[in-house]
Amino acid sequence: MEYAKKKAIMEAILFAAGREVDVAELMKTLEISSDEVMEIIQQMKEEYAKEDRGIEIINVNGAYQLCTKKEFYDYIYPIFDNRTRPNLSQAALETLSIIAYNPKITRAEVEAIRRC
Repeated sequence: MEYAKKKAIMEAILFAAGREVDVAELMKTLEISSDEVMEIIQQMKEEYAKEDRGIEIINVNGAYQLCTKKEFYDYIYPIFDNRTRPNLSQAALETLSIIAYNPKITRAEVEAIRRC
């Protein structure tokens, strides 16, 4: 596999994951060595910095994550702050918490708990 394609795949993985990704996961997926993973990550970091992009790759306990740069927080926050939030009633929240605690619970059992 050519180097540019490996880099594109790694960028796609880091973007889509939305979490930190271990070097081992990248090695396994791309079937490359840890040195090559580190080389690609370093090159991507340099490209993001050189091109003054809004994203960066950060190291989180030995894993890597694609995230936005801190200096753009003031521009990003209003977008996320205006997201629609689901409006759930108190009863719905109680029911969800009961089900989260015990997924195998029956409807009758939920109603009995909520009546207490």
